[in-house]
Amino acid sequence: MSRRVTLYDTTLRDGAQTQGVDFSVADKVAITAALDHLGIDYIEGGWPGANPTDDAFFASAPRTRTARLTAFGMTRRPGRSASNDPVLTGVLGAGTTAVCLVGKSSAYQVRTALGTEPEENLAMVESSIAEVVARGREALYDAEHFFDGYKADPAYALACLKAALRGGARWMVLCDTNGGTLPHEVARIVAAIAEVIPGDQLGIHCHNDTELAVANSIAAVEAGARQIQGTINGLGERCGNANLVALLPTLMLKLGYETGVTRERLASLTHVSRLVDERLNRAPNRHAAYVGENAFAHKAGLHVSAIEKDPATYEHLPPETVGNRRKILMSDQAGRANVLNRLADAGIAIDGTDPRINRLVEQVKQKEFEGYAYDGADASFELLARGALDEAVQFFRVDKFRVMDERRWNAVGKLTTVSEATIRVEVNGTQVMTVAEGNGPVNALDAALRQALAGPYPNLADVRLVDYRVRILTPNAGTEAVTRVIIDSLDSATGATWSTVGVSTNVIDASFNALYDALSYKLLRDRLAA
Repeated sequence: MSRRVTLYDTTLRDGAQTQGVDFSVADKVAITAALDHLGIDYIEGGWPGANPTDDAFFASAPRTRTARLTAFGMTRRPGRSASNDPVLTGVLGAGTTAVCLVGKSSAYQVRTALGTEPEENLAMVESSIAEVVARGREALYDAEHFFDGYKADPAYALACLKAALRGGARWMVLCDTNGGTLPHEVARIVAAIAEVIPGDQLGIHCHNDTELAVANSIAAVEAGARQIQGTINGLGERCGNANLVALLPTLMLKLGYETGVTRERLASLTHVSRLVDERLNRAPNRHAAYVGENAFAHKAGLHVSAIEKDPATYEHLPPETVGNRRKILMSDQAGRANVLNRLADAGIAIDGTDPRINRLVEQVKQKEFEGYAYDGADASFELLARGALDEAVQFFRVDKFRVMDERRWNAVGKLTTVSEATIRVEVNGTQVMTVAEGNGPVNALDAALRQALAGPYPNLADVRLVDYRVRILTPNAGTEAVTRVIIDSLDSATGATWSTVGVSTNVIDASFNALYDALSYKLLRDRLAA
């Protein structure tokens, strides 16, 4: 049997059912382009007629390089002809070259959900698929509730597939609709079906309610199915769908299957995963297999030493294969190897036997004992390291600052809160005092500090705060708790991003520490680049 597995992406339709996900037309266009560039075979764009967004998308559907843009719909209703069903007509009106129709494959679901008889459902499946083929489109049949239906009545579930086959379906897709089937069951059932229907016409569509969608999809392929349906990052209703980001490299690199994705394009997998998250304004899963920020991150010093000798010791494949990178984390478990790797990443050359390395390791451990976290704040680590290695440059010194919040009713009777910060800074031997208001104390402090530094350092205008996170480290201490603040900054001039950390029992002080490092790091990088 062929080792070619066809990939069918349902992110734009199944993924849109994720709680909190709402694709715009622009999102759909951008994601379609990314999937097409990656090498996905089919891209399901949505359900024409279901909502204005899908209608607008199909009305101006983007042209794809190799992917087949597909419209999703359902088989005709009971008692209607396929040519006279308004829902089916709307789906066919989208003008896509492929159409996927969902239909029941469980006799129980036919009676309870559709309110009709099993024989009528078989006619609905066959005539609907035949109508798609008659219109010159490629037809796919998504056999809903297939595995539960097969367990209850194997003959009827198989009859539904045969009805689609008689209608001319190119693919019969077996759907684990409630995500409750186990891998050994999937393997057994798919193998039985593959004895009747050729494997190169069988697909698998798994939901992730038991955290087995990826495993079930692989089990189906190993049993003979040759199409996988899934979503980027496992998006989907309830617990999501089979995650194509995990499936794709597993199929190609672990199991030796061929897909429409080349080895070169596979290196863009991390980018595609994060692009989808970015379009949805979602934080990427740092622990996601293959593409997560921590997928190839190493913290313990012993592990790092081993990786230097043989990366395969703790890495199952080279991270660049999927567009990711190795990350050596700084932590209270750090050893010399961690420090040396991180210094090399920062462009700091130093002899590995330099006694200052041990001093830096001890400093990192002590700071993290106090609450600092350098595994998420590389810029603060570099500033700390340069100080320990006698390479620190102080661009400015803050002598003192004061922040006041005023909550009052204004002249029109509206409750308002105003923050005001006063700061005294010494720059190049000159003291500067400024006052600024802001939307909250941190914004006011940021504005006052930038105002004081604007003259000598106009390049700080390029820095923009893009994220601000606070974590309570000692919750039992109540309002006296130690807080950790992490600030993510963006350099609009270069597109570079960096993270800094501050810790204090005073959240304003912790914020200032992170802010101070953020601006200092910008000045440091600009000086080094000059």
